[in-house]
Amino acid sequence: MALFSSLTPAFVAIICVLIAVMLKKTTRKKEKQESKSKPLSHPWVDEDLKDSADHHLEEEEVDKEWQGLDENVAHVPFFVERYSEAEMIKRSQMFYKLLNKRRSVRFLSDEPVPKEVIDNVIRTAGTSPSGAHTEPWTFVVVQDPYLKHKIREIVEEEEAINYKKRMGDRWVNDLKRLRTNWIKEYLDTAPYLILVFKQVYGRLPNGKKKTHYYNEISVSIACGILLAALQNVGLYTVTSTPLNCGPQLRVLLQRPANEKLLLLLPVGYPKKDATVPALTRKPLEDIMVVM
Repeated sequence: MALFSSLTPAFVAIICVLIAVMLKKTTRKKEKQESKSKPLSHPWVDEDLKDSADHHLEEEEVDKEWQGLDENVAHVPFFVERYSEAEMIKRSQMFYKLLNKRRSVRFLSDEPVPKEVIDNVIRTAGTSPSGAHTEPWTFVVVQDPYLKHKIREIVEEEEAINYKKRMGDRWVNDLKRLRTNWIKEYLDTAPYLILVFKQVYGRLPNGKKKTHYYNEISVSIACGILLAALQNVGLYTVTSTPLNCGPQLRVLLQRPANEKLLLLLPVGYPKKDATVPALTRKPLEDIMVVM
């Protein structure tokens, strides 16, 4: 009995340790299960910029009838101009040289740009292919000085938070070499701002929602064509995706809830003293694989 009582404190200590270990294992297992069930948290991810290619509308909201082109849409003969091999090579080289001059320019002049030119480059962007020919894009052109300044205020306020809190040290350090920060003077000085919205769904004449297939990819392709069209006329821009500004800018510009901001482009001529980073592009062998 004396031996048992002398060993009791040791047994109690061992039991306490075993209980603590078991509780710790249970807690870890629970945390792992919760982390699997919860999506990864990325505070810098903008809801508007999330890929909505797999966007599914609620069953009761969607019109079950055919939503695309008329079922009996006519097909017409397709005629194209064929170039000789030498002409094809020449044109491909010229086009590459033109687009290889494209740079992201943050120092834009307030020199006026003909509105007809802006109309034409957006018409060109509108030639982009889209899922089921839904054409899920809206290009909002802002030239009013008051609106441009309001956009700048919204963007700079959110961008300051992005740089200081949301983006993280690695992203901020990567941007340092480009000498960019949350101050966006070009939003005031550029003669035009083009805000590209993706329509995550459309509306049918009966008011029901219309599925916009691959709206993210379709609008992204249109943006690429828009950049090429701007370069073709000698205008410059910087591709801007202002994080967490979409809802405020959508309200400011009176856009409907089905439109999400994808890209903000200040458009104009470079300032005479404009500079750009001395960057190089990857060679062909690093970006192309021939099978």
